[in-house]
Amino acid sequence: MSKHVLIVDDEARIRDVVSYALQKEGYRVTAAGDGRAALEILDKLDKRGVDLVVLDVMLPEIDGLEVCRRIRAKSRVPILFLSARSEEIDRVLGLELGGDDYLTKPFSPRELVARARAIFRRVDDPEREPVERAAVLRFRGIEITPERHEVRCAGQVVPLTPTELGVLSALLERPGVVLSRAQLMQRAYRYDNLITERTIDTHVRRIRAKFREAGIDPIATVHGVGYKAAEE
Repeated sequence: MSKHVLIVDDEARIRDVVSYALQKEGYRVTAAGDGRAALEILDKLDKRGVDLVVLDVMLPEIDGLEVCRRIRAKSRVPILFLSARSEEIDRVLGLELGGDDYLTKPFSPRELVARARAIFRRVDDPEREPVERAAVLRFRGIEITPERHEVRCAGQVVPLTPTELGVLSALLERPGVVLSRAQLMQRAYRYDNLITERTIDTHVRRIRAKFREAGIDPIATVHGVGYKAAEE
């Protein structure tokens, strides 16, 4: 079955252009003009009803950042932010809240389709690296089941986004090996070279925050070099 994308933007022209570009690539598309309508659509669909949310930051009713917060409270569906604001603080905030990627307006439909493809490949491409095809990856009480996109720590589910899962898996499969930000970008974003090293730092902070409740920090910072799986 083709991927289902929810487009959320208050500009009808952008909704139409993005919808056409994605449908031309074979994706199913649903569109919403504001944040409240988007949340209502998601509530009506089952857990696998949407494979990607293309979400404008500046929305009426409920803004995109709040929509992202509410989605992340119960779902790990990938989120691609759209925004007319290009400041780094806005990009970082969107990622801190759980976004997987960020595209600044104006953008070309071709670039948006490329970003969507990259996100889908990070989620479920069967040709990805062996660690992501392994049945289970275990490290320090952390258990990753890639096939189900499930991460557990001490028996409790840790809700990582697909990108966060890629970063954590890249580190945990190589205990003791230090990976630079560039190496993590290659492994977690294998098909997308449009991100920055700052993005990796943002995802690492989010991963650490999610494991904090379990009393574990799975990632160690090697200053001036990068990151590695944290030993006990």
